[in-house]
Amino acid sequence: MPKRLDAPAAQTSIDTPLIERFLAHLTHERRLSEHTIRAYRHDLNQIAVWLADQGEPGAEPIASLDEAGIRRYTAWRHRQGVSGKTLQRELSSLRGFYRWLLRENQAAANPAVGLRAPKSPRTLPHTFEADQLGALLDPVDEDPLMIRDTAMVELFYSSGLRLAELVSVDLGGIDMSEGELGVIGKGSKSRRVPVGRKAREAIERWLAVRPALANRDERALFVSLRGGRIHPRTVEKRLARWALERGASRHLHPHLLRHSFATHLLESSGDLRAVQELLGHTDIGTTQIYTHLDFQHLAQVYDQAHPRARKKASKPDERT
Repeated sequence: MPKRLDAPAAQTSIDTPLIERFLAHLTHERRLSEHTIRAYRHDLNQIAVWLADQGEPGAEPIASLDEAGIRRYTAWRHRQGVSGKTLQRELSSLRGFYRWLLRENQAAANPAVGLRAPKSPRTLPHTFEADQLGALLDPVDEDPLMIRDTAMVELFYSSGLRLAELVSVDLGGIDMSEGELGVIGKGSKSRRVPVGRKAREAIERWLAVRPALANRDERALFVSLRGGRIHPRTVEKRLARWALERGASRHLHPHLLRHSFATHLLESSGDLRAVQELLGHTDIGTTQIYTHLDFQHLAQVYDQAHPRARKKASKPDERT
């Protein structure tokens, strides 16, 4: 009986020499982040495992895919319940892989060009209300680790940083007098973000106790108990614990603070382009998810700004 093309993959890992060479190219030539490299590896490995399970001929069938094969793979993943966003990322990884194969004369065409994944309903990001977050941040800590954690939360919320961006901040990276921080975001793109007064005050408190924890030559602003640069996973765990100990009503994670930063700023200013720049989004379409403003706020803006919506002062009835 022939093997079904949509049968679940039986293997879990099948990295090939071509995939490894491509990942080395991304690491050493394009200098992409470790997180991005892991994503490429995961996506390409997923496809390679599926192809191997189909019994496709050749030492590296992933380098011999055609458009029909990619469509079969995408359809199989979609039937598994994989989101359109994940499938689009996998197709993007495959397009990048084939661009490199073409450069290396290992392929004749890029079969993933023009293919699009099925769309999934776009979910709105969860956020904290400004007053809820303020209540969590108000208490003053005495424990050095809690002082550090509060400073991290303040900086996340003040500047809309990604997790990797916060972890990479070095001593002296923040201009405390001007309230500015330079960060390197996705795709090695640099931007400057503001650091608010409350965040600077929290960081000053952390700097006062940091020497007791940090290794002598450590450059990182935020360090772990071992004295070195804090690990992203540690940040995630500590933020969850920090929120739990302060009685938060929901799980706290770095991206929730970034979502809250963007939403609160957009609600107050309505300036989508400014929020795009502060978040470091290349495409404004990515930022537009934060336009789920409260309708009452929108109605107030409309009443105040639209010339045909402004309420006129009532005139006395001329008939009286």
